[in-house]
Amino acid sequence: MNVSVVLFTSDLRLHDHPPLRAALDGPGEVVPLFVRDPGIDAAGFAAPNRLAFLADCLTDLDAQLRERGGRLVVRSGDAVDQVGKVVAEAQADEVHMAAGVSAYAHRREERLRAALEAEGCRLHVHDSVITAVPPGAVTPASSDHFAVFTPYFRHWARLQLRDALAAPRSVRVPDGVGSEQLPSRSGVRGVSEGLAAGGETGARKRLTAWLRDGIVSYEDRHDDLAGDATSRLSPHLHFGTLSPVELVHRARRAGGSGAEAFVRQLAWRDFHHQVLAARPAAAGADYRTQHDRWRSEASARQDVEAWKAGRTGYPIVDAAMRQLRHEGWMHNRGRLLTGSFLTKTLYVDWRIGARHFLDLLVDGDLANNQLNWQWMAGTGTDTRPNRVLNPVAQAKRYDPDGAYVRRWVPELAGLDGAAVHEPWKLPGLERAAYDYPGPIVELAAGLARFKHARGRD
Repeated sequence: MNVSVVLFTSDLRLHDHPPLRAALDGPGEVVPLFVRDPGIDAAGFAAPNRLAFLADCLTDLDAQLRERGGRLVVRSGDAVDQVGKVVAEAQADEVHMAAGVSAYAHRREERLRAALEAEGCRLHVHDSVITAVPPGAVTPASSDHFAVFTPYFRHWARLQLRDALAAPRSVRVPDGVGSEQLPSRSGVRGVSEGLAAGGETGARKRLTAWLRDGIVSYEDRHDDLAGDATSRLSPHLHFGTLSPVELVHRARRAGGSGAEAFVRQLAWRDFHHQVLAARPAAAGADYRTQHDRWRSEASARQDVEAWKAGRTGYPIVDAAMRQLRHEGWMHNRGRLLTGSFLTKTLYVDWRIGARHFLDLLVDGDLANNQLNWQWMAGTGTDTRPNRVLNPVAQAKRYDPDGAYVRRWVPELAGLDGAAVHEPWKLPGLERAAYDYPGPIVELAAGLARFKHARGRD
């Protein structure tokens, strides 16, 4: 009897899983495999929040497979070595996996293909699993990728996506293929106190609730910091407990301007993935250099530490940074504000901010994190690279009554909506009553420094 191995990576689900469906369409048995690869950990994946969320995802995936007569096989070690061992143990003749976009994913695929072919085993790599539209599926006439989102989106929106696949009813796993014990969230130290639970079961419940109650108002409320009106599905997209193809289909069926705005955000995710696939060096180097001479680590150290701790003296920035530390997640508007403040108001290298976010974000995706940071720093795909977000003006617009700030900066809970965003304007004695720092930089001074550095003054 033929045996196939399905290597799960960033696609930890049973619904709409083309590699699993292809393997199950054959006449034999299937080994669902996940490899805990130290190479990925060395590349920065092994942050506590993501490890805890991953443990949840693997536990849920195993439980769903067992409901269908199967089980998840977990191994630790180099992915190519471990897949080869499982292929030999199961006497498998083919391996199925999703296509990745990072340089690491491409190297893994090349090594795996070569190793398997040497043993007479076929490797099948499937597109439209981690993204809705595969990188390279739409390209301009003069390049291998789109460098600007709007024309990319026009082409992306016209594509006919494949149909979403149902979850399998049964999975037969051959005997004799051993597995390590599943990891547990309880075994991970340093996890954010408010970190959400992972796993496809919870993800699908959240998606259903979002489509029923949240998506209709998404266009009007997605920037409302206190309202928390975004989907919060980004961790599930990062770990693949939800399919981006299914999300696009279901959002379009829901209809309305909110659904259109949500689908546009899914397209932004695909956009960043196609940029990184074409330019893998952008994970650590400027996509479009502005020839910045960022402040030295020594001169910026105190400011960076204040930014990380949520003690910059700008309440909206500090609120977002504290949400990140507590939840391992941050509202998208908060990400824009904190990114602009670090790179343009403080004039600190975007890589320092990107690394801190990757240390904490449960949805710390290399493509989205690095390229969004470059977008805010003006070294990425933003067509207005010198835009600077004023944190006070942004706070008054997106947190007008100060509810978001008071939630995350309790030192200022006693201030009304007008004062909470500019506590430094309080009279001296009244200001002294609050255990909250003054601004670490004047906005005008920060703006002048940035303009001078970019040659705009």
